[in-house]
Amino acid sequence: MILRYNLQFFAKEGPGGEKTEPATDKKLRDARKEGQVAKSKEVGNAFGLLALFLVLKMYVGSMGNSFMEVFYGIYHQIPSFIKTYNGEVPVTSIRAIFNNMILEMIIIMAPVLIIGVLVAFICDIAQVKWRPTGKPLQPKLSKLNPLKGFKKIASKESLMELLKSILKVGIVVYVAYSYLKDKYNYIFLLYDMSLQQAILLIGELVIDLGIRVSIVYILIGALDFFYQKIKFKEDMKMTKQEIKDEYKDQEGDPQIKGKQKQRMREASQRRMMQQLPQADVVITNPTHYAVAVKYDAEKYEAPIVLAKGENYLAQKIKEAAKENQIEVVENKPLARMLYANVEVGELIPPELYQAVAEVLAFVYSLKGKT
Repeated sequence: MILRYNLQFFAKEGPGGEKTEPATDKKLRDARKEGQVAKSKEVGNAFGLLALFLVLKMYVGSMGNSFMEVFYGIYHQIPSFIKTYNGEVPVTSIRAIFNNMILEMIIIMAPVLIIGVLVAFICDIAQVKWRPTGKPLQPKLSKLNPLKGFKKIASKESLMELLKSILKVGIVVYVAYSYLKDKYNYIFLLYDMSLQQAILLIGELVIDLGIRVSIVYILIGALDFFYQKIKFKEDMKMTKQEIKDEYKDQEGDPQIKGKQKQRMREASQRRMMQQLPQADVVITNPTHYAVAVKYDAEKYEAPIVLAKGENYLAQKIKEAAKENQIEVVENKPLARMLYANVEVGELIPPELYQAVAEVLAFVYSLKGKT
């Protein structure tokens, strides 16, 4: 039987084609909010395990003595209980004794467990910083999609996780074997030791082995961390179309924005042409620039630019000036300076007072104004 399959089923594509572009800052921020970060669980587990065994190595003696004291205390209570109840100790009393024993054991082990958890927590913060989010805990119907589940099982990531697990188990077994192969003689010594000595010996062997495994585990975690960084960077890649869509969402559609700017320019030009008949003079280049200027000593401290334009718009301004019998004066340097440095509705800067005043004086002399 021949099975047909499509390799595109495993392809990493998105809307608009293959994902070839680096992720934008916005996508990385959104991914962070969703709890998607480049983090290796192995790093936290490895350092937490190492801290656990190091604390045990320093604490195992006193912890063993504490356990023995708890056991001795419990066993010493048994005869008195039997005597008190004439050999028939109630179940509730036995349960209370063992509950008390378990509580005392938890208290003895608490510092070791807390330090291990704390170190693992610090390692996680060191990898991804402190930005907690509850979104990964929210239920999503998309997670129940069997097709997506199958794709995850048959994906490259699943294969890599399987290989990593096999590698970790293999390395741990090798390290354990290398350490314990010369220690089997200690098993025969246990028969000649007291219970406390035997516990200390076994504890020492287990802790030393645990430290060695933890150190190797840290190396595995470091490699996994770099792998997760590379994998996250690849997973976050975007298609060109996704980048365009994101830009449109953030900045607006360029075509729409262009049309809006065009409408604003047209509206501004209409207002400008409506104000043009109030001008005293139009200063020209003569063909490229035209600037309409008005001076009203009662309203303004200096002459004001009512309209300005270049090329086609300059011709329109000159035509409107002729229709409204406004003087058109050719002054190339002044026209360029006014066009480049003064916006419509702004007063003439002091450095151009003299040149504009001379033009206005010439116009007023033609019209017989003083």
